[in-house]
Amino acid sequence: MFGPFERAVAGRYLRARRGERFVSVIAIFSLVGIALGVATLIIVMAVMNGFQADLMSRILGLNGDLSIYGTGRTISQYEDVAAKVRKVPGVISATPLIEGQVLLSAGSYSSGGVVHGMTRQGLLDLKGVSSSLVAGTLDDFGSDDSIAIGVTLADRAGLSIGSRITLVSPDGAATAFGTVPRVRAYRVVAIFDAGVNDYNSSYVFVPMHAAQVYFQMPDKVTQIQVMVTDEQNIRPVTMRIVNAVGEPGLRVLDWTNANNALFGAVQVEQNVMFLILTLIILVAAFNVVSSLIMMVKDKTGDIAVLRTIGASRGAILRIFLMCGASVGVTGTVVGTVLGVVFCENIERIRVALQKLTGTNLFNPEVYYLEHLPAKLVWGQVGEVIVIALALSLLATLYPSWRAAKTDPVEALRHE
Repeated sequence: MFGPFERAVAGRYLRARRGERFVSVIAIFSLVGIALGVATLIIVMAVMNGFQADLMSRILGLNGDLSIYGTGRTISQYEDVAAKVRKVPGVISATPLIEGQVLLSAGSYSSGGVVHGMTRQGLLDLKGVSSSLVAGTLDDFGSDDSIAIGVTLADRAGLSIGSRITLVSPDGAATAFGTVPRVRAYRVVAIFDAGVNDYNSSYVFVPMHAAQVYFQMPDKVTQIQVMVTDEQNIRPVTMRIVNAVGEPGLRVLDWTNANNALFGAVQVEQNVMFLILTLIILVAAFNVVSSLIMMVKDKTGDIAVLRTIGASRGAILRIFLMCGASVGVTGTVVGTVLGVVFCENIERIRVALQKLTGTNLFNPEVYYLEHLPAKLVWGQVGEVIVIALALSLLATLYPSWRAAKTDPVEALRHE
């Protein structure tokens, strides 16, 4: 498509001589703008992908892929229901548990919290907790006064292994003087770091029988958490569980329903960020237009000479297309490399910037996660490259067409 003559002239025009530096500087700024736009778009999309994937894995790892609830507050005969669910194809585990709201108190510290009562095996199956212990073990999780707490709660309340924490429930016994809250102290046997600040600060785990006594639910649970092999394709498993359970008094709710608003908001934000950051590349493409227009004006005499010695309008068009495309392609390649390298080292860069500035650039209490995730999706990287190249090439069409339409007689008359 591009002959040796056209490549040679385009390369000569891109190497500015003395007195032509201004046009070259504009071209350099256009290249830098495209590179920064491409890199920024790749980095932001990777961070959004990482945030969504990390948030999903941690939330699902702690809450289960789906849960079975009773139409009332509790589920009776929960072991029979769990046994039926475990036989469903695609189900990894079904864990009965009791969930309740309490006030967590230790010394002068007090805060609202959520109690999960489950068996020791159920807690071992909950890998988000059992595989992230930072102190203690689950060997003693089974006695009536044992409890597992998060690392953030332990830090705030000054707790360690063997310390006591008090649970206060407002659903107490009714007396002549009003409702007396239920109060019970438990001994810390394990401290976990689930990687989600919300869970580390407010979720605690007690043995099933201890929770049944505390919440006055003998032989009952509030829900059954279910883990499946493929959470991304959970709807067929949900329907099979509904058919297997076969009880109208039970309600099955999977993660797409329970967290639909959260993940939907993340997806909308990702789409909006993609659209907004694409405008950066569009602005850089306008710089390519301006630099090429100035180059065409500056090279009017050269164009006229080339036309008089036999260069066709198509050759002139291709010369300036190559000039603009070189800027666009180079900027896209540089931006892609910069964005990929940044994403691969984003956590190291964050730590280094935090040490340099002395500020917290990623507050886990705000973003739920304790590190800055980045997940490169090469399909999205390809989309960014295609968009950048398309905008850059489109930006070269009008100036190149104007150059090809130059009348050599009129151009030389004014020289």
